[in-house]
Amino acid sequence: MSAIQRALISVTDKSGIVDFARGLRDLGVEIVSTGGTARAIQEAGVQVREVSELTGFPEMLDGRLKTINPRIAGGILAIRGNAEHMKSLAEHQIGTIDMVVVNLYAFEKVAAKPGVHMAELIENIDIGGPTLIRAAAKNYQDVAVVTSPDDYPAILQELHECKGRLSEATLWRLAQKAFTLTAAYDRAISTRLASVGVEEQSGLPPFLDIRAPRALDLRYGENPHQKAALYSNRRGGIAGAEQLQGKELSYNNLVDLDAAWQLIQEFHQPATAIIKHTNPCGCSEGASLVETYKRALEADPVSAFGGVLAFNRVLDEEAAREAAKLFVEAIAAPDYEAGALGVLASKKNLRLLKVQPAPADEPVVKSISGGYLVQTADTHRLQRAECKVATGRAPTEEEWRALEFGWKVCKHVKSNAIVYARAGQSVSVGAGQMSRVDSVKVGAMKSVLPLKGTVLASDAFFPFADGIEEAAKHGITAVIQPGGSVRDEEVIAAANKLGLAMVFTGIRHFRH
Repeated sequence: MSAIQRALISVTDKSGIVDFARGLRDLGVEIVSTGGTARAIQEAGVQVREVSELTGFPEMLDGRLKTINPRIAGGILAIRGNAEHMKSLAEHQIGTIDMVVVNLYAFEKVAAKPGVHMAELIENIDIGGPTLIRAAAKNYQDVAVVTSPDDYPAILQELHECKGRLSEATLWRLAQKAFTLTAAYDRAISTRLASVGVEEQSGLPPFLDIRAPRALDLRYGENPHQKAALYSNRRGGIAGAEQLQGKELSYNNLVDLDAAWQLIQEFHQPATAIIKHTNPCGCSEGASLVETYKRALEADPVSAFGGVLAFNRVLDEEAAREAAKLFVEAIAAPDYEAGALGVLASKKNLRLLKVQPAPADEPVVKSISGGYLVQTADTHRLQRAECKVATGRAPTEEEWRALEFGWKVCKHVKSNAIVYARAGQSVSVGAGQMSRVDSVKVGAMKSVLPLKGTVLASDAFFPFADGIEEAAKHGITAVIQPGGSVRDEEVIAAANKLGLAMVFTGIRHFRH
């Protein structure tokens, strides 16, 4: 391309725009701008020309119409090496525009506001911006299209080094980025508007549209022969977490960390979760992180080796010192005290993630051969008032607290899921067996803590009485389960005979 002589600037995100405009002016580039962007540049003392001077036409329709004009579009779209194009510009006295600096109305930010009205959504659909971006990107060999403030410094540097020109590679990269932006923008609008009027029965959009940039290349997938990458819109959660130290993250690290982070969100008090292959080895809730870590670890210290940890509070130095005694792959927490970071710094391979909250209403998507399964997230939080006491004996207050805790953990165990628990502590976990009674047996077999006096949580109903009969051999005193089996009466009769308290939740928590 020739040296850049004129730039059109019209941005919603004004981060760094004054310095960028000043840098362009220092290179002799004429700045043409609109509305608030022009004012911001002028107020900083940078010379700018209003777009209306170029078009001979004022802004109108409350700013809806600013840059949609043949004098703008022609100056962008004309192919410089095409004599007929240049002749047409000359006949109509249209000057070329060599750089377009545009970013778009923050539609997604507005759409995320609770209770946003349709009128506000419509007003935040950018028309002129995408038009300018697409025109410039189409003519990328002659026009630089700049859509992100992150690119300003590198562009100025290249212009300084190359006498006001940008390389073809840079122009192509910027054009690709521009088309990606406009595609994502239209997709966001389409997806949001498609959700208007969706039947409450499903709560799901009529079509699935997922687009996220590749955020991280991973060494491999679940196994070394598989390729993998992380794609993320950086909206919180594990995918948007900031890694503070440690080796590069693996596919399995991220899957386990997400399982741990999802579990830890169940608790209001300080809590710790230890996860291995997406199943909880231990989980505890209590007065302090160090207390909960110790109680979570003692449930299954063997399986915890090589797992991941999640904390729902800022990780303090005392808890970090305890955690540092165990080999784990990664830790997730909302933040870390300086002392905790100092303690963990010696474990250079340990991955530390600082995690921000993620949207709670995002659907769950699973790929299957030939398509995708989509469901709403399992965000149900059990209230004691929802439960039905099915046995002659009601749980004591201590049993209730243990049942409620075990139920929260059980929700995050692979089905068939069984959790032996005390108030604030998982004691043992039976996960992933094909029959429920076998999960009961596995949980008992794996126990390193006494099971006498614990309660039992089951993610789905007991199809036969054998499950609670097996658990009763190990000293449980109460059971929490959804109920709903055709043999519920047999199970209730067995519980009464064994002196157990049993409550039905009416809610199932299968996890596959």
